Amino acid sequence: MPLKYKEKETIQSIIEPINFYTAMKKNFKFLSAAILGLGVVACSSPEKMAEMAENVTVKCEPVVLEVVAGKINTTVAVTYPADYFHPKAILEVTPVIVYEGGEAKMEPFFYQGEKVIDNYKVVPSAGSTVTEKLSFAYVPGMEKSYLELRSVVKYKKKSVDLPTKKVADGANTTYMLVDKSGKVDFKADGYQEIIKQTAEGQILYTINSSVVRGSQLKSDSIKDFQAALDEIKANERKEIISTDIVAYASPDGGEKLNNKLSGKRSETAEKAFGKVTKKHEVDAPVNVKSIGQDWEGFKELVAQSDMEDKDLIIRVLSMYSDPAVREKEIKNMSAVYKTLAKEVLPELRRARFIANVEFTNYSNEELLKLIEENIDILDETALLRAASVAKNEDSKVEVYKKAIEKFNSDRAQYNLAVVYLNADKLSAAKSALAKVSEKDADYQNAMGVVALRENKLDEAAKYFKAAGNATATENLAVLDILNGKYTDAAAKLANAECCNNKALAYILTGQLDKAAASVKCECPQASYLKAIIAARQGKAADVKTNLEKASKDKKLAERAAKDIEFAQYR
Repeated sequence: MPLKYKEKETIQSIIEPINFYTAMKKNFKFLSAAILGLGVVACSSPEKMAEMAENVTVKCEPVVLEVVAGKINTTVAVTYPADYFHPKAILEVTPVIVYEGGEAKMEPFFYQGEKVIDNYKVVPSAGSTVTEKLSFAYVPGMEKSYLELRSVVKYKKKSVDLPTKKVADGANTTYMLVDKSGKVDFKADGYQEIIKQTAEGQILYTINSSVVRGSQLKSDSIKDFQAALDEIKANERKEIISTDIVAYASPDGGEKLNNKLSGKRSETAEKAFGKVTKKHEVDAPVNVKSIGQDWEGFKELVAQSDMEDKDLIIRVLSMYSDPAVREKEIKNMSAVYKTLAKEVLPELRRARFIANVEFTNYSNEELLKLIEENIDILDETALLRAASVAKNEDSKVEVYKKAIEKFNSDRAQYNLAVVYLNADKLSAAKSALAKVSEKDADYQNAMGVVALRENKLDEAAKYFKAAGNATATENLAVLDILNGKYTDAAAKLANAECCNNKALAYILTGQLDKAAASVKCECPQASYLKAIIAARQGKAADVKTNLEKASKDKKLAERAAKDIEFAQYR
């Protein structure tokens, strides 16, 4: 049955949208294919990746390369934009440092598109950032250099070089300014400008008496004392500063009695002293003392004796502090006490005359003259002092060798090694150190310095740690700088005096104010450090001034011409 008009209209209204949708669907598929085709066309070949390489960005940290512990370590982040990396391509990237005289290459990194079946890092078509850690061994000449990335894209049988990308300049070698000579100390000579001396005589009393016998004023002890007074007067280097008169009682008979007896003896001794010194001028204050029981003298005489039970007696003295108990216990040793009463106690009933003398030793000028004219009269300490003030290396060596020969002086043997180290005569220093007997902290530190100069850093560290003194700590800071431990170095050098290494450690840790305050020495090296500080602070005038001073050292002048620290000031 034929359709009515209204029915035809209704059916057509339904069919038309369906046809339209079908047509649009076909068109959408066509357009999508076209757009995708354009994307593929955008990077359809290695040549296209080369053409679009400028869209690839690279960031480097740090921007200026730095040498640390003999290595240049840096991190590179490469960003590949969307629709750049061909899904079937492989990219080979080789980091290269180019420097005066050559170049250094790392092993290349490889990246692959998302449709490559391999084990490299995938860079999707949507783009991504890949990060790599780079490391190069420092080679002289790299202080004036730059880092670049050389890339080759491979697709099927094609290989195309991408434009080389310069990444960073370098390299900063400031840490290499560290003074690696090491610090060594001379052993103290023990020389005294003023020597304290004494001249002494004594008189003896009979038991329980304070009377000075005439015979005692003519005793050998008093005669020796008078002779000493005369010698002092005749010697322009000697002077009596004061005199002491000290009276005692032997430790027998009770403490109270003996204290009283000692006091009376001090009075009679003072009068006797006047007679003894009447013809022997003593122009010095006189101090009179009363000690009472002479237990210290008793102990000393017993220790010096050959009595069989002396150890037992000394033990009693250490066990008991009460004088009465001591006396009782010693008297209980009847056989021993008889010997004590006969040989020891009479020597403690005494008064001592003591002249306190100051001897003015040779001046430095006199010592220098004596080592030329009469070196044999000098004792060990005088030789050690003379060597320390000698004007040149040869003289120092000669005097130290004299002290070794005459006194077998271990201090001289060690100090001789220090002289050789200071003269950078490493072989001679090692030979001298081999003959040092006392392997103390000074020796350990010196051996560490030897190892440091031989670039045996681990061995040097062991010696410095074994030494454990302040000088060795400063030397350990040198190792810290060489190993890139700048904060540790700064801490170890905090209390160091004029020390370029201290300033360097502060520079390397970014503490520029402390660095500036630490550079107190006047030398080309110090001026160079000042120039670096000024450069980092942006003080152009100070950079110029200090580099002019530093340039007195030819090596520093050559370094400055290449040093990246001064790149913006050249």
